[in-house]
Amino acid sequence: MFYHLFTYLDRKFDIPGAGLFNYISFRAAMAAILSLIIALVIGKKIIYFLQRKQIGEEIRDLGLEGQMSKKGTPTMGGIIILASIIIPTLFFANLLNVYILLMLLTTIWLGFIGGLDDYIKVFKKNKSGLQGKFKMLGQIVLGIIVGLTLWLNNDVFIREKINKKIVTYGITHSISKDTDYNYRDIKSTKTTIPFVRNHEFNYSKLIWFLGKKAEDYKWFVYIIAIIFIITAVSNGANITDGLDGLATGTSAIMGATLGILAYVSGNFIYADYLNIMYIPHSGELVVFASAFLGATIGFLWYNSYPAQVFMGDTGSLTLGGIIAVFAIIIRKELLIPILCGIFLVENLSVLIQVSYFKYTKRKYGEGKRIFKMAPLHHHYQLKNYPEPKIVTRFWIVGILLAIITVVTLKIR
Repeated sequence: MFYHLFTYLDRKFDIPGAGLFNYISFRAAMAAILSLIIALVIGKKIIYFLQRKQIGEEIRDLGLEGQMSKKGTPTMGGIIILASIIIPTLFFANLLNVYILLMLLTTIWLGFIGGLDDYIKVFKKNKSGLQGKFKMLGQIVLGIIVGLTLWLNNDVFIREKINKKIVTYGITHSISKDTDYNYRDIKSTKTTIPFVRNHEFNYSKLIWFLGKKAEDYKWFVYIIAIIFIITAVSNGANITDGLDGLATGTSAIMGATLGILAYVSGNFIYADYLNIMYIPHSGELVVFASAFLGATIGFLWYNSYPAQVFMGDTGSLTLGGIIAVFAIIIRKELLIPILCGIFLVENLSVLIQVSYFKYTKRKYGEGKRIFKMAPLHHHYQLKNYPEPKIVTRFWIVGILLAIITVVTLKIR
């Protein structure tokens, strides 16, 4: 709102200071500050409201140290995160930007699905919550919407550098000087792939066996990939949300990293200097990333050990979905296994534990376990590591993974 208002005032009346809103850096800073203030101010009021309404977490006794002391802690605190992201974005982002609209849709969509799951658990006293098939359906529909929008919308494209050609005596030569390039805007399913020279991957290569028809059907493969990524990352965040501040802190690290990647990908000068894919209009996502960072840090004020509130599925599904869609939009989704390594390991620990238990039970008649308990953070709890130490070390690993993610832009 403010972006459009002050842009109009600057152009129409040349009001001093109104031009500041043309700068992404200024609006990103304002979004971060406002989101932090909202999280801190309304967070306390929402926690008090949840306590008064006795909207507390039901704890299943797993024999973990300090676990039962968390019983009754207010849940559905993801509402704080949602409000702290959406309001600053509405105030400071360009609401005509297709990428911003997609991020707002993702936030609201997954916030609703997660909120419905929490509602069923808390108010209907059904510990299973929303059935998995309905969660999956919601994630699939979101993936289809995101995929089709990115493929069909005219404002979504990448800008490629093309060598100019000169012809002398019937022979064509390429000119390699930076000042002698042409540029073209194209619709493409290309994405960034780490550690390779060309640094780009086209989804059409996954259906190479179709030959020339691969280009005609690449959009379908692209949408399938998007659905898988959104589902995997949002569920990964959901599984990681098991210790005070764990999912919140790791999500903040990932959000800050994605903000950096969006800034360099949406800035022609930096993209050209780093020789990475330039995505026009994606720089606007820095405003959203700043709101995301402020919201997670603000929520961490109340969610750090010992937590005064839990985010519930309202927050965890939303955080994971936001990270997934954000990475897809800036075409860095193949970096997710590195950046979201914490989510990946947590997911894999559950998959490995369940698979190995079933296999050994079928083969030996008695199920065996690799970890003391899955997901992985509970394994360390049972090894008598204090909860704050586990969380802090996971954060440190998350920071290292974030640094590696950024460095991959130049490691080829």
